[in-house]
Amino acid sequence: MTEYIPGNTIALNYIKKEPFIGSFKGMRYRLKNAGDDMEVCIWPEPYNFIKTKDELKQYAHFPLDADGKDAAVEWLNNQYEGQKELWDMSKDMPWV
Repeated sequence: MTEYIPGNTIALNYIKKEPFIGSFKGMRYRLKNAGDDMEVCIWPEPYNFIKTKDELKQYAHFPLDADGKDAAVEWLNNQYEGQKELWDMSKDMPWV
């Protein structure tokens, strides 16, 4: 598997305190502390998390530890690769 989003750019200690938000070539993502686990969400550009319709968001949950963070990064990379057409199309969406 190609590593599009490198795990060393995402700090677990940050996620424990604040949501970590990023994007990669049309795919936006958020990792946040959800109590006992980490909630990971992806959605297509161009909008931020709040302005994006719920039906466009995809979620997964992982343990809130180093292994969970690694699994979350692997999931993000798999989702990017598996839905590349969606992410490519979203880059051209109007901001209206």
